[in-house]
Amino acid sequence: MTHFNALDAVLSARFSCRAFRPAPVPRADVERIIATAQKVPSWCNAQPWQVIVTAEAETERFRDALYAAASTTAPAPDMPWPEGYPGVYGDRRRACGFQLYDAVGIEKGDRAASAQQMMENYRLFGAPHVAIITSPKVLGPYGAMDTGGFVTAFCLAAQALEVATIPQAAIAAQAPFVRDFFDIAEDRQILCAISFGYADPDHPANTFRADRAEVADVMEWKE
Repeated sequence: MTHFNALDAVLSARFSCRAFRPAPVPRADVERIIATAQKVPSWCNAQPWQVIVTAEAETERFRDALYAAASTTAPAPDMPWPEGYPGVYGDRRRACGFQLYDAVGIEKGDRAASAQQMMENYRLFGAPHVAIITSPKVLGPYGAMDTGGFVTAFCLAAQALEVATIPQAAIAAQAPFVRDFFDIAEDRQILCAISFGYADPDHPANTFRADRAEVADVMEWKE
């Protein structure tokens, strides 16, 4: 039960951080996070994930170039976006968006302000580091699924060291730019990024927590 309580505490503390302090995370801690995240299961133990992590100067260089690219270039992800968010999925998506907008003072219907807030993805929310996450194209959706487990474990391991994170599918929208910037091989698909560092607790974007569905909403029990 002690392990369960510890895991539940880390999961409860984790949130998607949207404002960071500039202080860097020691490289030794970053390596500890990745070493722990490596322990997740994967199909046939393939461990398909690869991670590119930037230090502060490279993060700044990437941030500036990424924002410029996203301001002028249409999305071109390696993996297709969801076809839609029907029903409860759309409800949850909108609820989270409204929580963020309320926190940062964006009025409902202010499309210019909400678009500008979305572009903060491409500033990496001010994080001192970003991890670019890829998997082999040849492994298809199962490689992506396994890598999703690594992303979750990365975020939890980081939280256990009091390092804040935000996984960002938005970065994958600029896959051709990201591939060129980091010289990523064509046989790997860019899945997402994880911006990380130490949270700015005073920033309004960090003052809300997204709701979670009840167990009965996601589990069907069969006798």
